[in-house]
Amino acid sequence: MDGIEEDIFMTDPILEIENLNISFFTRAGEIPSVMDFSCKVYPGETMGLVGESGCGKSTVLLGIMGDLGNNGRVMSGTIKFKGKDLTQISDEEYRHLRGNEIAMIYQEPMASLNPAMRIGKQLMEVPMLHEGKSEAEAEEMALEILGAVKLPDPKRVFRSFPHQLSGGQQQRVVIAMGLLSKPSLLLLDEPTTALDVTVEAGIVELVRELGETYGTSMLFVSHNLGLILETCSRITVMYSGEAVETGSIDEVFDQMRHPYTQGLFRSIPLPGADKYARPLIPIRGQLPLPHQRPNGCNFGPRCDHFKAGLCDAADISMKPIAGTERHFSRCLRFDEIDWAAMPERGVESGSVEPGEVVLTVKDLKKYYEVSTGGPFGGGRHLTIKANEAITMDAREAETVAIVGESGCGKSTLAKILLGLETLTAGTVMLGDKEIGHIDVGDRDSKTLASVQMVFQNPFDTLNPSQSVGGQIVRTLEKFKIGKTVADRTERMLELLDLVKLPREFAKRMPRQLSGGQKQRIGIARAFAGEPKVVVADEPVSALDVSVQAAVTELLMDIQKYSRTTMLFISHDLSVVRYLADRVVVMYLGHIVESGSTEQIFSPPYHPYTEALLSAVPIADTSIEKRHIVLEGDIPSALNPPKGCPFVTRCQRRSQVPDDLCSKQVPPVRTLAEGHQFKCHLAEDILAKMDPVIALKSAS
Repeated sequence: MDGIEEDIFMTDPILEIENLNISFFTRAGEIPSVMDFSCKVYPGETMGLVGESGCGKSTVLLGIMGDLGNNGRVMSGTIKFKGKDLTQISDEEYRHLRGNEIAMIYQEPMASLNPAMRIGKQLMEVPMLHEGKSEAEAEEMALEILGAVKLPDPKRVFRSFPHQLSGGQQQRVVIAMGLLSKPSLLLLDEPTTALDVTVEAGIVELVRELGETYGTSMLFVSHNLGLILETCSRITVMYSGEAVETGSIDEVFDQMRHPYTQGLFRSIPLPGADKYARPLIPIRGQLPLPHQRPNGCNFGPRCDHFKAGLCDAADISMKPIAGTERHFSRCLRFDEIDWAAMPERGVESGSVEPGEVVLTVKDLKKYYEVSTGGPFGGGRHLTIKANEAITMDAREAETVAIVGESGCGKSTLAKILLGLETLTAGTVMLGDKEIGHIDVGDRDSKTLASVQMVFQNPFDTLNPSQSVGGQIVRTLEKFKIGKTVADRTERMLELLDLVKLPREFAKRMPRQLSGGQKQRIGIARAFAGEPKVVVADEPVSALDVSVQAAVTELLMDIQKYSRTTMLFISHDLSVVRYLADRVVVMYLGHIVESGSTEQIFSPPYHPYTEALLSAVPIADTSIEKRHIVLEGDIPSALNPPKGCPFVTRCQRRSQVPDDLCSKQVPPVRTLAEGHQFKCHLAEDILAKMDPVIALKSAS
């Protein structure tokens, strides 16, 4: 690898950004968005760009594309592509470059696809427009690129409309569109954020392979440090419009030299993190607004190493790290800081012992009857089996994680617990009360308060026209808590204390809060009625890394204080490993494996669990993973496989004789106390399973 890197750096960079400053002009005046930003991308190299929302990552990409809109402007600096300064070229030259020499892949694939046009027609436009190809030539190129991005049955995809494809397939089409003209530079803006972790793994592998095949240079924007490790050779960390550290992956991951980079790594649950012994350390404070940046170091107000009179005296430029060739940091004190020292912690509270069983789910089934239509209602009636024989329990003060891909039945189960759906068969016992058959509208206030939910997106769960305090008081009224308005107001203020927000926030409107603050309000509402069970549905996935850590620690603190049972729905197994006491793995409506967190993360595994673990990006260079990428998409619940639900994608199917997997649903087996498993694999195969995640050998 070192030799290859030397060859790369002996050539001229394909993209060279120097001292770039970009501003947006609003009624309030000039808002600096990117300041003094420099970056180089060499031929065949993938550069990662990371940082919190609002740090300027996407603005850099839009600046390269010349797509800053009417109010955005490059104020100074240069953006050189193949030696030509893009800030000085005409609109006509830019139109030639876009899609032909430089292509961009956006975060949401449907934003790049025309819903009214077939996929093939959209792909054919690229070579016809940029290269003057005929329809026949363009069609041949489109089919070839659909095969190159590993889409099954390219001819079927070619004829399909976007809505007929899954999210992962749509993203592969967008990548195909970006690569059709074989661009020299590909810009990727969070291309996997909205995808399942197994689909994300496939897209990451695809991006790597295509980069090697076509020799395309890439600038990969992501907030996921694990993804950056798996896809990039170099990394640039941004904070509040500036690059604060840049270097090779090994240099920045293992020898970080900026406090913000260190803060990002301390905010993510790496292997070895423990919620009791080694908890996450959130970055304190908030990202400054563009017009409220401090003097000197932008990170100064949040930095544990800030030194008044030095760090706030003047603007700080990037400085080279001694002993390296291309490792730079925007920190005046990086030579003085002990980077191996751990911060002082408060008194640790120790582990929490779970109590009695609070929630029991037994043989739960949820079926939906749907009609295929037809004249005069003459269509066929089909059954969707969203949940199939779900059996599980949860104890007081315990965190049970429910994991699996989209469509596996996690959210359906959550809706039944909340009364938003009623079950088809089975029972759901909350203490000694059966609640699975009771609709939310028929539940009494005590039952409503006993099972609450923290939603995934904090932006959609608050009423924009009502103050934060008013919304919490309204929740207390609904639960019949407090006899007077004064009682409920005092309880509301106590809840703000509980989620560590100032009491003055009671008068604020949701638009005045950050994403993390909104999620804290969502948590305050969920805990307003002192619930027995809280269902947390991806509660941190929409938040920045540092905010995720703060919200995760907050949920744990409240749970310890209130001894609430938490069902944590997530696809992020790194967070699950850190947070959960027990894990339930779901696939196509079935529980395929369940057990303690230690059991789930150690072999033997269900083949689906094995693939999920392999798909999780881990931001640790000392870790190596077995490489398993699932082929195909999760089957439709309208037409599930006849045997094992996982049979169509299972990487170990051939190890079971007589094609038993496609004929018979596996029985539930007990591998150890508390560890259950739904699979036909023989005991001797299970005994030989290797760990998916392990420390790299010394060699």
